[in-house]
Amino acid sequence: MGAVDLAELLRSRGLRLTAPRQLVLEAVYRLRHATPDQIHAEVAGKAAGVNITTVYRTLELLEELELITHAHLSHGAPTYHAVDEHQHAHLVCRDCGSVRELPSAALDQLAGELLAARGFRLDIGHVALFGVCGDCGTSKGAPC
Repeated sequence: MGAVDLAELLRSRGLRLTAPRQLVLEAVYRLRHATPDQIHAEVAGKAAGVNITTVYRTLELLEELELITHAHLSHGAPTYHAVDEHQHAHLVCRDCGSVRELPSAALDQLAGELLAARGFRLDIGHVALFGVCGDCGTSKGAPC
């Protein structure tokens, strides 16, 4: 989303585009999957006056505007990423901490079964599957 689109969206909500809002959104897009602290570090490199509280408030606003979303990929802070045309789940390696995207189609059968059997609608964008990635499994001699 460009600055003009963001400015129009904010204006339609009675808000204005500020430098911190633009910087936080750009950082989320650039970092792909990042915690508020990682986003703050990225933004602080460009605008030292932006504090962590501003980052948290901006993330909440951008999520309300449905520009970003979050998932809990560890026991710590949520991880934010852009809302885009392809919804995805997350594969999180417990050894190296890498996060890889899993296309939502991989969970379509499960989502259908949950809906049919329990009336439960799976929010695929918030799904995180934990395990050991192929790189870490291979380095330990475990099967991939």
